Amino acid sequence: MKRTLIRNASVITVDPAIGNLDKGDVLIEGNKIAAVGVGLQADDAEIIDGTGTIVMPGMVDTHRHVWQTTLRNIAADWTLDQYFAGVRGQLGEHFRAGDIYTANLAGACEALNAGITTVLDWSHNMNTPAHTDGAVQGLRDSGGRFVMCYGNSNAEWLPVSDLPTSRDAYRVKKEHFSRADDLVQMGMALRGPQYASEKVTIDDWALARDLGALISVHVGDGAWGKNRPVAWLAENGLLGEDVVCVHCNSLADDEFRIMADHGAWGSMTPDIELQMGHGWPATRRLLDVGLAPTLGVDIVTSNSGHLFQVMRTVLLVERAWAHHHADQAGETVQRLPIDTADVLAFATINGARALGLGDRIGSLTPGKDADIAMLRADNLEMAPLNNAVGAVVLAGHPGLVDSVWVAGKAVKRHGKLVNVDVARLIGDLERSRDHVLAQAGVAPGERFLPAPYAH
Repeated sequence: MKRTLIRNASVITVDPAIGNLDKGDVLIEGNKIAAVGVGLQADDAEIIDGTGTIVMPGMVDTHRHVWQTTLRNIAADWTLDQYFAGVRGQLGEHFRAGDIYTANLAGACEALNAGITTVLDWSHNMNTPAHTDGAVQGLRDSGGRFVMCYGNSNAEWLPVSDLPTSRDAYRVKKEHFSRADDLVQMGMALRGPQYASEKVTIDDWALARDLGALISVHVGDGAWGKNRPVAWLAENGLLGEDVVCVHCNSLADDEFRIMADHGAWGSMTPDIELQMGHGWPATRRLLDVGLAPTLGVDIVTSNSGHLFQVMRTVLLVERAWAHHHADQAGETVQRLPIDTADVLAFATINGARALGLGDRIGSLTPGKDADIAMLRADNLEMAPLNNAVGAVVLAGHPGLVDSVWVAGKAVKRHGKLVNVDVARLIGDLERSRDHVLAQAGVAPGERFLPAPYAH
């Protein structure tokens, strides 16, 4: 069994029983965290000098459409309806199976490079069985941990749909997800009552539960989410601990209590929510009913692909609202409403629990899988290190991520991804992009502004 000992790092465990260690050590044995402490000894272990670094749990992204990596920044100036029209109405149908593979591999590597070791991939461009096989293989080839949520074909997804989800999901489960200990597990990306008919939604839920799969569903995203989707799900017996509700911005107040009563989870993607008119991040409304918020990137078509930015957005928006309300009352804020430690938990342990992985990842707890990120702190962006958690949340970025381990295996070391030909991967991604845009009649680099989706 391979042993690795990281010594003398600033260790953020996200485990209240252990706390944070100023000059701490982390011992990895095989795929597990064996010990966390100070002055650890381990014969025959590979020694990694952690001086000048921060060691923390790998982050968990609970909502990302990884296949859209090919379309990075194309929707930088789009509304939500333009996104539906452009990405789904014009571009999605032109992805070949190989394009999905390349996008998923590149997007997965992007996440790992940024210290994100686990992603819920909302994979909703499964136009043929070959597309699905490519999506799964792209994730698997990256070496990261994923919940691959099987979604719909482009035609099935276009809202509001009365087309049932393909029963190819049964084949996918049997061929790709027969082992419970694999790094890539199966979930279901369901359209729900906002984007599919009620009959189809009930049918989709029955399929997901027959497969025993985690369910992720968009609710409360702007005008689309004002038809009380969560209340409808609960009334029809569809809401439960196996459901991750994404966005939640425009839900009615009582729907948050309904989520809490049923044990459902909330995933916030504030960067895209603020841009595309979903509404204000639901942070406080989730917290007020005892729900543990989680974070996602959502789409790199119009925002960054790392959770450092997402943590900052959540933190600053919530603090801005507190200052605004205090000012309206002629007062000043005496204590900020959420701390940097809170949003770091959103991006780690909360996400792990939402995906049903809280006993395996999300904190540096002995016995858990060794999903670990190491950031350089001996630089002008971080030094001198006075508050490690604050430094990660307020100053972190992918360029500072020195090393990443998934289940004890290094996938990034010394600032470089391991066994990844990045130049070749970028070339594949660019060729894939050129094909998709050409088929859609869009010239690469042009300012493509589609007309809003007619729904």
